[in-house]
Amino acid sequence: MRAKGLWLALFLCGAVAVQGHTQSLQQLLAEGDSARAHFELERALRAYQEAVKIDSNHCEALWKLAQAYVDVGEKKPEKEQGDYYRSAERYARKAVQLCPGNAEAHFVLSMAVGRVALLVGGKRKVELSREVKEEAEKAIQLNPNHDGALHVLARWHREVANLSGILKLAAKVVYGGLPAASNEEAVAYFKRAIEIKPEHIHHHLELGRTYEMMKQYDLARAEYRKVLELPVSDPDDPDYKAEARQLLQGLQGK
Repeated sequence: MRAKGLWLALFLCGAVAVQGHTQSLQQLLAEGDSARAHFELERALRAYQEAVKIDSNHCEALWKLAQAYVDVGEKKPEKEQGDYYRSAERYARKAVQLCPGNAEAHFVLSMAVGRVALLVGGKRKVELSREVKEEAEKAIQLNPNHDGALHVLARWHREVANLSGILKLAAKVVYGGLPAASNEEAVAYFKRAIEIKPEHIHHHLELGRTYEMMKQYDLARAEYRKVLELPVSDPDDPDYKAEARQLLQGLQGK
């Protein structure tokens, strides 16, 4: 009887410990989410880091940590960005391995790989661009209304459609020929993203850039003005508004 009572006490203690562990992890995720919503990016990063320390195989904690590394890295000097983006890539890859059916994990991996691609050149940049496209497409297969993944695909089409001569040669090697890409496809993907999330400033800014590259200046101006009209809802929005203001000034006389 005494042994049975001892076993039951140990079982209950273990159950309480597991419950406390889960609550702590969820509290840290909630803290990170709140910090990110208030644009406290360093605090969000620390919260997600602590969450992953509690459970290094927790899918949500991993992709949110990867996203936080991208957020913080974007605000760092260029020479420091590489470490943040590579950390983002590492955690996003683990999230995808653990949760291949999670759209957010694939989207964050596409975003992290895209940031790493900004820091390299030549064939390696093109190799990474291929993975960016593949991961964004996987995210959309899992969630057709993922505006972030649609944005990534739009950027992919625009960048590939406007590759330099050297990068076109690299693309032929990596893809076995130049992939089908166009500014028109980029516009279509940006418009789909905007239909899903019309208040997202970055969608409008990049659609405006695409129109400008296509010399459709009136349409570009309309998107830049939309950026200035919309309320701030993302940590990068103040920077995007400043860019839109400069781009509008650059279109004077066109």
